[in-house]
Amino acid sequence: MSDVVITVRGESNARIRAEEAAVRVRVATDGPSRGPVVEQAQERAAVVQDGLVAHLRSGEVSEWSSARVSVWSDRPWNNEGTQLPLVHHAAVELSATFTDAGALSWWLGDVAESDDVQVTAVEWRLSPTTRARVEREVAADAVRVAVERATAYADALGLASVAAVEIADAGLLAAQPESPTPVNARLMAASAGGPSFSLQPPEIVVTSVVEGRFRAE
Repeated sequence: MSDVVITVRGESNARIRAEEAAVRVRVATDGPSRGPVVEQAQERAAVVQDGLVAHLRSGEVSEWSSARVSVWSDRPWNNEGTQLPLVHHAAVELSATFTDAGALSWWLGDVAESDDVQVTAVEWRLSPTTRARVEREVAADAVRVAVERATAYADALGLASVAAVEIADAGLLAAQPESPTPVNARLMAASAGGPSFSLQPPEIVVTSVVEGRFRAE
């Protein structure tokens, strides 16, 4: 039998408990006078910042920042179509990365006591070091799966040896891929949802999909 080209796909994934939580909060105030509104927002944001600094010093927060401050005014309308007096608004957005779920739970409980503070996002993720290591391991395992499949096909055809010709991320070997190429070793939260005070870190699914062409003889 002449040489045969075998094209296969290999896929692998790993489930790793999340190590970090990226949190975003928004401190917002409003009222009839611009000065007091801005001052109130600054005071409440300072309290939130003090809490983050304390957690940073204890090692439960790896970094935090105050990203944006916004001040604006508008004249709302009532149900009768009458424009009401000017209302002033002020908002401060902060973000932090927590490395301890228990500390995050306590901190969210504290900030949630204020009507001026809204938790806008909690994103669970792996640390950069763990993510890089797991991505390498999963990608290598996906290639091993592809080799095993190609070998199984070759054995079924009575061919003795298999040699790799091409290995690529899924979609790159197709002549005209119909959809965007999947990102190798992409990260997805195993469980989705909004902020929760149970704060059990979810598992992160790290997935790698590769395609390979092998020559068997």
